[in-house]
Amino acid sequence: MDQHRSHNPNSSYQNRLSAYKRDREESGRNPSGSKHSRPNHHPYNKSGSTPRQNPPSSQGLSTKRELYERDFPVYKQPVEVGCFSLDSERRFFNDSRQMRYYVEPDRNPNFDLRDGYKGRFIKRDDSVKEKLDHILRWILANRLKLSSRGTTASPCALDVDVVTWRGHLTKLLTSPYETREGWLLAVTRFRGTLYISEVETEAARRDRETRTERHEEMMYWGYKFEQYTCADNAHSLPDPGGVVNTNEAFCTVVQTRLADHRLLFSGEVDCRDKDPNAPAPPACYIELKTSAEICTPKQRSNFHRFKLLKWWAQSFLPGVPRVVAGFRDHEGVVVTVDTFPVSKMSHLIKNEHNCWKPTVCMNFCCDFLSFVKRIATEDNPSVVYLFSWEPHRDVTYSVHRDSQYSFLPRWYVEEMTSS
Repeated sequence: MDQHRSHNPNSSYQNRLSAYKRDREESGRNPSGSKHSRPNHHPYNKSGSTPRQNPPSSQGLSTKRELYERDFPVYKQPVEVGCFSLDSERRFFNDSRQMRYYVEPDRNPNFDLRDGYKGRFIKRDDSVKEKLDHILRWILANRLKLSSRGTTASPCALDVDVVTWRGHLTKLLTSPYETREGWLLAVTRFRGTLYISEVETEAARRDRETRTERHEEMMYWGYKFEQYTCADNAHSLPDPGGVVNTNEAFCTVVQTRLADHRLLFSGEVDCRDKDPNAPAPPACYIELKTSAEICTPKQRSNFHRFKLLKWWAQSFLPGVPRVVAGFRDHEGVVVTVDTFPVSKMSHLIKNEHNCWKPTVCMNFCCDFLSFVKRIATEDNPSVVYLFSWEPHRDVTYSVHRDSQYSFLPRWYVEEMTSS
């Protein structure tokens, strides 16, 4: 997988960005008409002609949607620079051994997602917080790919501004539309790069520790759907009678740029297209999802407004072009399977009133990263800037030294500073 790099800009990816810009222009808006706008947060100058970045207030950064309705920011086509695998015991391997291949099912497959939950399921211990450790192991194994070019003063520095998980960026993209769950993001500046790692909130910890058996089983259903539709190699078939082990994972590592933020992030990939003529990663990757079957207009509206937003954000970031969804009944049986091209998702929501907009998501993420750059200035692996957000509030932060929030491990710091 490391050899499969995409060097040429993919015109279809740029078309997606153009489509989002067109959607924004066609939807019509009045960003200056909101009663909630604050003068120091306003994204336009008085003439309305030149969009600019939102300056944060002295206390924090607003997530109000109207502040981020401006031109879609530059987002370069993500390029896969590597990958890694985690085995059944969560051990790291700098290769693609856990890659799986998509086998297209019947349109109405009647997959029983409950099968194997009681006897063929090994669940990862999600109370163990791995932080950025797996990405950091990949960085150490691939440092030459990332070294700053032409900098003699700091030969070990990475040629990126931000290192994080794709899931953390997904939370940022969806924040302007999130009404229930807040987040905590720990940030450390080390050798010129910002490392961003999520901290579990108290609310999330309570939810995890008090999940019902029904909730636990429904979480399994998504993994079971993957087992029905994925094979271990391009010439084999899925084995739905096997064990589902959620310790196992294949992860892509991509580089891209959002405005002036150079990003390196990793995210788990469900499977790839088995066609030998499929494009190079990440354009050959496929995201698999399950969702309740849609029977009423209200259910369809909710699917567009809430679930599709998270699907779009998760796949758009690394350049995954399609999501395959299994729609299940209340008993956990997949009754239909549909494919959603990521580039078409914004068109599906055009008739929804006051729905999410890709430009708002990306502009907020961009402004948050600028906010972090201005705040997290001390280059010290033991200093953590903890950014906190709750729905309907501004993003705020606090600073911690040698605290429980420190997350860069000693083995990484020492290796990065030793040579």
